Amino acid sequence: MRIIKIIFGNVLMTFAYAFLAVPNRIINGGVTSFSMVLSGMLGWDTAVVADGIMLLFMGLSYVFLGGHYVKGTLIGGISYMVSFSIFHSLHICLIPIRLPAALAAALLVGWGYYLCISQQATAVSFDTIALILKKKNPRVNVAVVMGGINVCVLLLGASSYGAASVALGILFTGIQTLTLDMLLKNRQAAKNT
Repeated sequence: MRIIKIIFGNVLMTFAYAFLAVPNRIINGGVTSFSMVLSGMLGWDTAVVADGIMLLFMGLSYVFLGGHYVKGTLIGGISYMVSFSIFHSLHICLIPIRLPAALAAALLVGWGYYLCISQQATAVSFDTIALILKKKNPRVNVAVVMGGINVCVLLLGASSYGAASVALGILFTGIQTLTLDMLLKNRQAAKNT
């Protein structure tokens, strides 16, 4: 069941990115958005850049989070890279209007992250950094740290994507962060009862 949830979480995220965010040039600050910014600077394909960054995060997960996270992170990373590469190659835009596409994608990405994190796996993204910080200090709020990193990435992409994209990305990040935070808090509350 753990592996299925990790794979499904990654498929939800890649579906949202490949069919909603990337074709609408919506950046949310995650690794895919960071890859979109870097691919614009380097002239490389977004999926190739994303795969490289994810390999880096797989290594960080192994080094800093230990063996318990490694299997789930590896499965998550592979499922993300494969599904994003396949979905991205289809060049499909399911919702061609940016605001509804951003809202739908934010909810799907928040749920996807939750499914991975709840199964003690990273989504091989900036959640890896947040989970490393939480391991060092249990009071760290994973969703809030991820939201902060996402805003920094958004600001980095402002020159490439413009103010409207950054504003939409901040909305996306806010909804994604709230979704993830709510789901994690509900899970913790259920564990405590």
